[in-house]
Amino acid sequence: MTLSTIDWIIVGAYFALSLAVGLWASKQAGKDTRSFFLAGRNMPWWLLGVSMVATTFSTDTPNLVTDLVRQNGVSGNWAWWAFLLTGMLTVFVYARLWRRSGVLTDIEFYELRYSGRAAAFLRGFRALYLGLVFNVLVMGAVSLAAVKFGEIVLGLPGCVTLTIACSITLAYSALGGLKAVIITDFVQFTLAMIGSIWGMFYILGLPEIGGLSKLITHANVTDKLALIPDLSDPNIWVPVLLVPLAVQWWASYYPGAEPGGGGYIAQRMFSAKDEKNAVGATFLFNVAHYALRPWPWILIALSSLIIFPELADIQKAFPNLPADKLGHDVAYPAMLTLLPSGLLGLVAASLIAAFMSTMSTQLNLGASYLVNDFYHRFIKQNASEKELVMAGRLFTVISIILGGGLGLLLTSAGQAFTLLLMIGAGTGLIYILRWFWWRINAYTEIVAMISSIIIAGYFNFGDSALEGWQKIVIGAVLTTIVWVTATYFTPPDDEDTLRKFVKKVNPGGPGWVKYSDGVSAEPWPVPNGILSMLLGCVAVYGFLLGVGQFIYGHNDSGLLVCGIGAIATLGLVKLWK
Repeated sequence: MTLSTIDWIIVGAYFALSLAVGLWASKQAGKDTRSFFLAGRNMPWWLLGVSMVATTFSTDTPNLVTDLVRQNGVSGNWAWWAFLLTGMLTVFVYARLWRRSGVLTDIEFYELRYSGRAAAFLRGFRALYLGLVFNVLVMGAVSLAAVKFGEIVLGLPGCVTLTIACSITLAYSALGGLKAVIITDFVQFTLAMIGSIWGMFYILGLPEIGGLSKLITHANVTDKLALIPDLSDPNIWVPVLLVPLAVQWWASYYPGAEPGGGGYIAQRMFSAKDEKNAVGATFLFNVAHYALRPWPWILIALSSLIIFPELADIQKAFPNLPADKLGHDVAYPAMLTLLPSGLLGLVAASLIAAFMSTMSTQLNLGASYLVNDFYHRFIKQNASEKELVMAGRLFTVISIILGGGLGLLLTSAGQAFTLLLMIGAGTGLIYILRWFWWRINAYTEIVAMISSIIIAGYFNFGDSALEGWQKIVIGAVLTTIVWVTATYFTPPDDEDTLRKFVKKVNPGGPGWVKYSDGVSAEPWPVPNGILSMLLGCVAVYGFLLGVGQFIYGHNDSGLLVCGIGAIATLGLVKLWK
């Protein structure tokens, strides 16, 4: 099925709106780097929170959820649900610290926290690594989903879809900077939610599905419904539930769920009006991301098991789909082709919007690293603000070409997800502890980063018979042992740097007692922050799983689980005040 005239009009209208926002924001964005990369540091919490959610929802997100559900059942989503733990820790512990730091990027933080040439090297290296290598990998995964979406839903070759969508994204990102990105994110999120929910209801009403009650009793679906994996089989629950909750959430550096905050989450916190808005934005993001959005994708994924039970059925329905792009993740865009004209255009526009949202954020974030932490810091320290903004726009162009090109080479969303987890496995604990333990230094992070890349490369490209979860756990353990050892065998940072850091950020706690001279004493908020994190996780998981029970028709257990979530919410409100 191809889009009708009305569908293309809807898609075209969205493109025109995105360009208009970019043009409107371009004048202010071009003033200086803080305007271009941080939207003038004057954004409200609700707009920033929605922007974070919109960025996390890319074209590849429902594809990934569909891949997990079709292969591992609904419980397979714990692979990303577990990241709520690090998200809530960021809300109640790290958001205020990031906002107090006053840096332009989270990489600039290195020369605030660490000292000497090692800190400078780390800042420059991480700028290139995250700004080019890691950032391009993320954009490649997102572009892969756009390629599959274009070939199945739009009926266009992957390179054509990427060229059109990337050109519009590049235009408003390069013109309007972060402010244009944040405002278009709001429109993109609204479109995405309307499209996914409306599309879900239509698909459930198809004669082949026959409604929700028939869906959850269908023979192809019943063994995929469990919210918690089979606890009697370690081969199932260990990789699906235990590893994500016990290791993955703190060990892996994953975009949008970085331990201790970081990446575009930190960038949004830097652009908030104040500390309170930074915390509120991050909290809204975690609630919406985990409790509000997943079920429309999950129900469409379950429905795909009836329409396209096997990969051969997808291949038969879409014979022009390249063999190297065929996977369970394409079942989601395949299901969208069943939508009628008008609704198909709305959903198509929403998924293109999701793609553009993530790409625009990664472009602006990557350019901020390359400009602020490499070009301005090491190449031309006396560059004017206008010159820096121009450099940011140039790096934006280079990044989108590399990211889109990689998307044509990758084959599956699951492949990209696993690779991203592996590359950062074992480094996450550093990003959690560096705020509260003075002994961690720049050498710690350098050694951890290098060892993580080497170990991930060996497991992914060497001769290894290990499962994916085993690679993540072993990689995390080995990397942690290496960096902890390196910490004690390398010189500490100079005392002047450590005292300045404590004076500016005031992290508190026993790890900074010897460097807290002259800093106003205040109750250490971390214990309450950790308790708030736990209550927040119980609340979100309660509503997420409780809604699932209601959908399955288990009203009593649904009330019980949602009740637990409500009690945790009340406790959180009281504690947070």
